[in-house]
Amino acid sequence: MPVYGLVILTALLIILFSIMLPNTFPTLLNVRSIISDKAIIAILSLAAMIPMAAGRIDLTVGYGIVLWHILAISLQTVFGIPWPVAVLIVLSLGSLTGLINGFLVEVAKIDAFIATLGTGTVLYAIALWHTGGRQVVGMLPQGFYDLNGTMVFGLPITGFYVLAIALIMWIALEYLPIGRYLYAIGANPKAAALNGIPVRKFVVGAFVSSGFLSALAGVLLASKLRIGQASVGLEYLLPALVGAFLGSTTIKPGRVNVWGTVVGVIILAVGISGIQQFGGSFFVEPLFNGVTLLVAIGIAGYAQRKRGADTKRAACK
Repeated sequence: MPVYGLVILTALLIILFSIMLPNTFPTLLNVRSIISDKAIIAILSLAAMIPMAAGRIDLTVGYGIVLWHILAISLQTVFGIPWPVAVLIVLSLGSLTGLINGFLVEVAKIDAFIATLGTGTVLYAIALWHTGGRQVVGMLPQGFYDLNGTMVFGLPITGFYVLAIALIMWIALEYLPIGRYLYAIGANPKAAALNGIPVRKFVVGAFVSSGFLSALAGVLLASKLRIGQASVGLEYLLPALVGAFLGSTTIKPGRVNVWGTVVGVIILAVGISGIQQFGGSFFVEPLFNGVTLLVAIGIAGYAQRKRGADTKRAACK
């Protein structure tokens, strides 16, 4: 139960909603809707968990997506840049923002929460200045729309993006030295440094990777919405963090992990979809996310304390 409790709960919720809502919940249309709505959150959750593996937090995953989705559109409509080049520019800017966050945290020694909150607020301010508080609209190439709108085997292509990113991250974190180094830094950065791990390089790299994935999520959001506005994006921050924190409570309790994060996003998607189909009001989603975040942090803290206590007992023996 401590390891697979969240997975079991997810399966039970799916069965429960399928029985109680047989005409709407267990349908291909609902699966498509859930994937389309939550794929971007899943990418942001995976982005947030990379710095978390190194014991840091990155709040720009929620603030940055505001600017990235606006730029992905305005670079094409205002400046006439071809969409592949516009996408590359946005991804490069996202990576650059991650690099700045890494230097603020590791070189300037600013707390990661404060540093990324400040950087994210600056990005949001730039988005407001760039748009002047207005929507960015215009005709975009079909190729750009297809980034989000294509169907593969009857399902949105964004779901396959999430699967590909999750597989790459899983291999990197679980089977390559980079993953072991990040987890070692997250557990004890001083001990990691004493063992020859270049802490600064890997932490900065974690923020760069997070910034890249955040920018990718912004591009997909722009392709989905087809308009850019500064009022859209911040609502992704809380569910993205909830998914990442939930991920540390399952599969490998006590530490963030890829499949746990994916399960965390799935249970959020299933729970919210089922409640909304029962007629839940508009405030149900933020309420559900907030309560789940508090529960997730509490469980994650308990799991870490328990694992630390078990390690001490084993050392004493």
